[in-house]
Amino acid sequence: TGSHVLQIPYHTLGRKWIGIHLRAQNQVLKKGVVDEQASSTSLKDQVKQREQSLRKVEQEMDSLTFRNQQLAKRVELLQEELAASEAKGKKSKNKGDSPSQQGLQQTQSVFDEDLQKKIQENERLHIQFYEADEQHRQQESQLKVQLEELERDHEQHQAIVDGLTSKYMDTIERLQSDKARLEVKSQTLEREAKECRLKARDVAGQALGFVQDIVAALLNFHSYTEQRVHIYPLDSSIEPISPLNQKFSQYLHENAAYVRPLEEGLVQLHQSITEDTVTVLETVGKLKDFADHFTSYTHFLQKILPYQLKSLEEECWTPLCTSSLTSKNQELQSDMKRITSLFDKLHSYISLLALPSELTQIIEVRGLTAPKSVTACLHSLHDAVKEMSTHYSQKAGLEQELSTITQKLRTTNECLLASLGSLTSSTGKIATFFSNNLDFFTSSTGYSPRGGAGALNPLQAESMLGNKKKASDYMHAIRKPRPETVPYREALLHRRVLTSSTESREGLTQQVVASQEKIARLEQEKEHWLLEAQLGRVRLEKESQRIHDLETQLSSALGGGGSPAHSLGQAPGSPALTSLEDGEVGMLTTTPTNEDVGDEESREQLIKTHYMARVGELTTQLQVSDSKAVNFHAECRALAKRLAIAEKSRETLTEEIKLANQNITRLQDELATTKRSYKEQLSMMSDHLCSMNETLSKQREEIDTLKLGSKGNSKLLKKSR
Repeated sequence: TGSHVLQIPYHTLGRKWIGIHLRAQNQVLKKGVVDEQASSTSLKDQVKQREQSLRKVEQEMDSLTFRNQQLAKRVELLQEELAASEAKGKKSKNKGDSPSQQGLQQTQSVFDEDLQKKIQENERLHIQFYEADEQHRQQESQLKVQLEELERDHEQHQAIVDGLTSKYMDTIERLQSDKARLEVKSQTLEREAKECRLKARDVAGQALGFVQDIVAALLNFHSYTEQRVHIYPLDSSIEPISPLNQKFSQYLHENAAYVRPLEEGLVQLHQSITEDTVTVLETVGKLKDFADHFTSYTHFLQKILPYQLKSLEEECWTPLCTSSLTSKNQELQSDMKRITSLFDKLHSYISLLALPSELTQIIEVRGLTAPKSVTACLHSLHDAVKEMSTHYSQKAGLEQELSTITQKLRTTNECLLASLGSLTSSTGKIATFFSNNLDFFTSSTGYSPRGGAGALNPLQAESMLGNKKKASDYMHAIRKPRPETVPYREALLHRRVLTSSTESREGLTQQVVASQEKIARLEQEKEHWLLEAQLGRVRLEKESQRIHDLETQLSSALGGGGSPAHSLGQAPGSPALTSLEDGEVGMLTTTPTNEDVGDEESREQLIKTHYMARVGELTTQLQVSDSKAVNFHAECRALAKRLAIAEKSRETLTEEIKLANQNITRLQDELATTKRSYKEQLSMMSDHLCSMNETLSKQREEIDTLKLGSKGNSKLLKKSR
């Protein structure tokens, strides 16, 4: 199963378009109703505000009425007083105007002016109240008319909405049912496509496991073959091996560079298959990388095949090689040729699978024939490896019978047999795996362009995935709940509140500054008045003492029979007394004495004491500040030392980083040089190998020519005989 192209009938699209159009009209009508409701609500709020202002004006009217009543009572009282004063004036009209009557007339004129002003003010307030009442009534009537119109419009819109809803209810229900059905179908198809993609990832994972086993077996086989070349027929630790085996060993030593990429390429292929990708041959780009790695390994096998065959021939040339061993070596040579040819054949099929093409014939060959051919080739490879393992086991058994066999050769043969057994098992598993999943490999993916012609190419698959992602994002976007918005009127009200709050904050800031200045000024005044209070307290104490002394002198004078005036006048340190005897009441007068001078001295002493106390307090504060400054200075010095130490450590670390960077640069240069030298050596070796292959091919041609010539000569000799 695979994903299918979703085709929607035209009548379904028509119903969908009608539903979308109706929903758009419904949204417009709903928006109009909501706007009308908002305007109706605002008008109701305005009506409430007008009613509140009307109640406020009525309260003011009541207070003014009460004030007018009070003024009327006062006018009545004033009129009664006026009438009484007029009656009194009539009785005393023959008498001259006295000063009290003139004062009464002035008072009456003041009351008349006050009364006239109150009457004018009352009249003005009545006029203002009447005008405000008329204006409020007009506005209230206008708002009521607007409210009635809006309510009528609201009723009309609601009736239209209800009619449209009832009219298109069947259509909406049918469209909703179609939508639900299509959503279920879409979810089913999506689930099937997801299962198909998961199946492809699972198959790729299983293939990766088998390839990893094959890679490990091939690495062991090539490594132990290299080890055997160094041991047999000549032991490299005792005497040098032949140049052919040296070259063969050198090539075998490079096997990891060709075998390891097979595993890495298939790992990348497995990682590229995800739930969000279309997994078909045309879209799996990593398969091409794996095919390239497999091609490199096939070329490696073709490169080492001549040396492998010649190495087996050298083993046959040894004196201890029996005819049985020679026959086994010949069988192994044929096995090596067969395995190399099968790898070459497998490489051709894998390259065909990875080949990007838009031709229908090639797509059919890749989709149907190539997987079957790969499966058959894997089974043949398994049989060939199994046969080579059998022949190698027989050869090892014959070598065990030789008297000159060493322990190293015996161990190496055992390791080679183990690697061949692992390779046989791995090839058998992967061949069985391909046979079991052949239906999956040859089945149609279900992805195709509209019209069913051909298969998807990478650009079409990428475009399909992009459109799918856009559709998914669009559905998520339209299903996402919209954030709550603030109505314009409410936002405007909030802005006004914010503006007023900002203005009030600025005003409050200015008030705080003014209050702080006022507090500072009041503190100064407080200090001044505290000093004055202390001085006044001292004066009060001195005056109290002085009065007490005067009372003592007075009591002693009265007890001695002298006159009080004389005694007071003769009291030492007391003010001089004078008597007025011209028929008026006697009075005491004082003249300044030495006590005023004493008061000034005491005042100076108090001021001096106060400022000395202030100086003491400031000195204490200065000492505390000095101690804090010393402590802060010590902390600053400690921090400066720590900063200097940190700077030194930073410089040291900077130098170390520079040295490390220099080392890294040097190592990178050495690595680049080594890589370049290796590449040059590899290119030289490749050129040498090419020349050797050319020489070998020329020699083979010469041998074939000589053989044909010898056959022709033999035929001529036979004919002549």
